[in-house]
Amino acid sequence: MKNLKKLTLLHSNDMHGDFLAENVDENLVGGLALLSGYINRAREDDENVIYAIAGDMFRGSIIDSEFKGLSTIQIMNMLGPDVVTVGNHEVDYGIAHLLFLEKCAEFPIINANLHITTNGARLFKPHHIIEIDGMKILFIGIITDVALQQCKADGLIGSFVNIEDAAEEIGRICNTYNAIDIDFTVLLTHISFEEDKKLAALLQPEWGVDVIIGGHSHTFLTEPAVVNGIPIVQAGTGTDQIGRFDILIDTDENCIDSYRWTPIPINSETCPKDGPIADMIHNYKSRTDDKYGRIVTKFVRKLTHPDRFRETELGDLFSDVLQEALGVDIFLLGSGSIRNEELGPVVTKGDLNTCFPYDDAVHLVYATGAQVKHMVMRMLRDEAFAGEHTEFYQLSKGLVVEYDQATHSFLRFDFEGAPIDEERVFTVGLQHFHYINMKDSFDVTLEELKANHADRVVSTSCTQIIEEALTEGLHQNATGEGRLILHLNK
Repeated sequence: MKNLKKLTLLHSNDMHGDFLAENVDENLVGGLALLSGYINRAREDDENVIYAIAGDMFRGSIIDSEFKGLSTIQIMNMLGPDVVTVGNHEVDYGIAHLLFLEKCAEFPIINANLHITTNGARLFKPHHIIEIDGMKILFIGIITDVALQQCKADGLIGSFVNIEDAAEEIGRICNTYNAIDIDFTVLLTHISFEEDKKLAALLQPEWGVDVIIGGHSHTFLTEPAVVNGIPIVQAGTGTDQIGRFDILIDTDENCIDSYRWTPIPINSETCPKDGPIADMIHNYKSRTDDKYGRIVTKFVRKLTHPDRFRETELGDLFSDVLQEALGVDIFLLGSGSIRNEELGPVVTKGDLNTCFPYDDAVHLVYATGAQVKHMVMRMLRDEAFAGEHTEFYQLSKGLVVEYDQATHSFLRFDFEGAPIDEERVFTVGLQHFHYINMKDSFDVTLEELKANHADRVVSTSCTQIIEEALTEGLHQNATGEGRLILHLNK
């Protein structure tokens, strides 16, 4: 007869400082007070409950940015996750600051593959074992190489940069700890849904990985993807839902006997409110409201950014502001820098900082027309339209690009009404993150661009430029079409 034990595994990912509930059709949706209420109730009503977070607790809210993540850690301490892995936005405030925040956390933060390059020492504990009801549950944390991109200014920090290396490290940990009778193994990853599937295919059955809980691509699922016998899940983004596994574990064979996975909506109809955590969030919010409640501007209407892999209204507006203020020929604005799907029509400083939280410096580089075409072609590679988490850019006015995915060719590539001159050297503005990741983002090296002309920093703050430009005038508008025309495969 099988020896079966129940495990309830709750999980979130890519919460991005989504602390506050939103009013949707007279029903409060999301927010940490309701999420905490659901978790507390599950812990009271069900047996053997574990709550895990698959990266990116930070960024996305004024409360998080104003206190550089310390507010998030304190709020998360009240939420009480059992284990958390590092996401790429955990390093936004710098590795040193992240290590400080880890010391403030009252929960384990794990990662198996960020290390110091000089001696190979890991920055975090690679795994965490939770003992519950006589079972030992092994969690292993894995991060995408996007985190390494954020750390490239710091040559002392390294990471495994491909899935094969990550799989090898997972095997090493599993081989080491399976000897102490691990009943269940969870990979807590932040590498995107498509990469999770590739990783699962590389895992050897003997390693005993039972499930993968992922993040980074903000994928909302209605059922797990199963690869190599391993269920793979994500819970979208923010706090509007939580993932829930109800699992029966065969503790004799150390494997899943059966499971059910469901995305659970978080709202005021189904979740009790956690009053103390709501009070803490309100305290932080009241401290930021005075500073960030000032009205910056009023748009003609609400402007949108519904999809990072296309031209958008906010993308047009912000890239044009930066192009005009800095006097460059072309500005390529990281599409992922715009974090909200909509903004306005009334825009407060808080709204703007939440929508555009990355206060990077701006670099001026010099690229030939041929190099600009190559850079944009890199942006339009097939992976960008296949659900993978690649970099994408919003084009400033003057550029018109028409691209056919079937032939991987440009039908049009114009600058200021004429085909771009491939011999001409253009001034191009780039945010610091994309500048330091030039090869990954654009398949062009800094050395190749420096051969045209030495580059330089032309602004230490893109956020200040955008805020100043919006403050100076009301009734801004943008069409969100006409610059990037895509003919995609069906």
